[in-house]
Amino acid sequence: MSAPKANPAHRQKDAKPLADLVGKAMTPACRKRGFASVDIVASWADIVGERYGHRVQPERLIWPRRPEAADPESPPQPATLVVHTDGATAMMLSHDSGQVIERINTFYGWCAVGRIKILQKPVQTKPSPRRRELRPLTPREEEKLEESLEGVENDRLRQALKKLGAQVIARNGGKAA
Repeated sequence: MSAPKANPAHRQKDAKPLADLVGKAMTPACRKRGFASVDIVASWADIVGERYGHRVQPERLIWPRRPEAADPESPPQPATLVVHTDGATAMMLSHDSGQVIERINTFYGWCAVGRIKILQKPVQTKPSPRRRELRPLTPREEEKLEESLEGVENDRLRQALKKLGAQVIARNGGKAA
C-alpha cells in the first residue's frame, strides 16, 4: 500500500519565510519596549556601525507624554533611547552620542531620538562571522576586469571598483565577469 501523494501547491501555500514569522512574533515585544517595530533592533549593528554594533544593545525607547492640548498633526517630541553596555564602551559612547543619535534619526527618517541614556551592564557579544577566503582571479578574469574599467579616469575610483569587482568575481565563481 503506497502513501498518498502530497499536493505540492498545498505545501507551498503553508510555507512562510522564517523572517516573517520571527518579525511578527518580535514586534509585540518591541512595542512593549517603545520601539515601533523590530527594524531598529534587527538593524542595530548597521545603524550604529562596527564600533558599537556588538558592544551596545538598545533596550527601550521612552517617549515623552504629549500634552492634551498638543496639535495631533505635529510630530511627537524626541524619545530617550535606553541602551546598555560595559563601562569602557559607555565612556566612548557618551562621547560619540551625538553622532549615534544622528545615525539613528537618519534610519528613522525624522528626529525620533533626542538623547541616549546609557546603563552599564554586561552585554552578550556575538562572535563576528568569519570572512571566507576568496580565491585568486584567473588571468582571463583579471583581463576582463581591467577591460571593464578602461573608461574610469579617477585612479582612486578605479582601484575601489577593481577591488569590488575582484571580490564579486571571486565570490560568484566568474559568473559576474
